[in-house]
Amino acid sequence: MRILIHADDAALWKERLAARLPDATFAISGETRDFQADYLVAWKPPASLFDAQPALKGIVNLGAGVDALLNNPSLPQDIPIVKLRDAGMGELIADYVRYGVLHFQRDFDRYRRQQHRAEWREHTVTPKREWRVGVLGLGAIGLHVAQRLADDGYPVHGWSRSPKAINGITCHHGDDGLTALLEQVHTLVTLLPDTPATRHVINHETLAALPHGAGLINPGRGTLIDEAALLEALGTGEEENGRLRGAMLDAFPTEPLPGDSPLWSHPRLWITPHMAGPTPVDEAAEQVAKALGAMHAGEAIDTVDPKAGY
Repeated sequence: MRILIHADDAALWKERLAARLPDATFAISGETRDFQADYLVAWKPPASLFDAQPALKGIVNLGAGVDALLNNPSLPQDIPIVKLRDAGMGELIADYVRYGVLHFQRDFDRYRRQQHRAEWREHTVTPKREWRVGVLGLGAIGLHVAQRLADDGYPVHGWSRSPKAINGITCHHGDDGLTALLEQVHTLVTLLPDTPATRHVINHETLAALPHGAGLINPGRGTLIDEAALLEALGTGEEENGRLRGAMLDAFPTEPLPGDSPLWSHPRLWITPHMAGPTPVDEAAEQVAKALGAMHAGEAIDTVDPKAGY
C-alpha cells in the first residue's frame, strides 16, 4: 500500500500513520516526483497533485469539511472518499461555541463596549435555563456541540434535514422546523456541511426570522452565510441598531478573509482564522489508518456522497 500525504503537518502525519501501518510505503507531497500512490491522505490538495497521481484508489480527507476537495476540478470521478467523523475536533468546536454562547448570554460584548465609553452599568443576567440555543446541523460534530450545551444547562434546539430524536435536545427538521427553531433562539450556531442546499442558508429571510437581539456563531462552513445579508442584519456602528446583536465567525467563503472585507471592521463582529476545530493528529491518526486499511482490504466503509456534498 503506497500512501501520499498532503498537509501542512505532513511529516507528523507520516510518523503517526507509519507506526500504525508498518507495511505501507509513505511519501510527502512535493518531496518526491516519481512516487505513484494508491491512496491520498490530504487537506485541500491542489489540482496539480491529482494530475500527477492517475492511479489513486481512494482518498482520506483530513477534516470533516469536504467542500474544497469536491470542488477541485481535477478530482477523479468515482473514487471513494473518506472524511474524518469527529476525531477530536468536536470537543474543540464545542469549546469555541460554549465561549461564544456565554459571551452573549453574560453580556460580555456589551460590557466591552461600555468599557470604551468608561460607562459603569450592570445588565440583568438571563439564566441559562431561559437562554435558548439553536444548532443547525446534527452530524457527529453538531450533535457533540448540542449535547455539551445541554449539559451546561441551556435549552438546545437542533435542526437537521430529516427527523431525529435525541435525548435532551428539542429536534426540528425541514423548512417548517427551521422556521420554528429560528423564531425562538437567543443564539444560533451553524454546523451544517457545505452543499448546494445549505449555501446561504443564513440569508435575509432566515435572519429576519430570528428574534431581535439574537447572536450568531459560525464555526462551520463559510458558504452558509450571505455576508451582505449578515451586515444588513447587524446594522451599523457599535450600537445594536439591527436585528442581530452580534456574530462570531470562524469560516469564510474565501480564506484567508480578504483584507478589504467589511467584516473586519464591524465593531460587533468577532473574526477568528478558521481555528475553532483543528484536526488533532494523534486522535485522528487511528481513524485515518483504519480507513486506509479498510479501503485496501475492500471492506465496506462509510464514504462521502459527492452529490450530497458530505
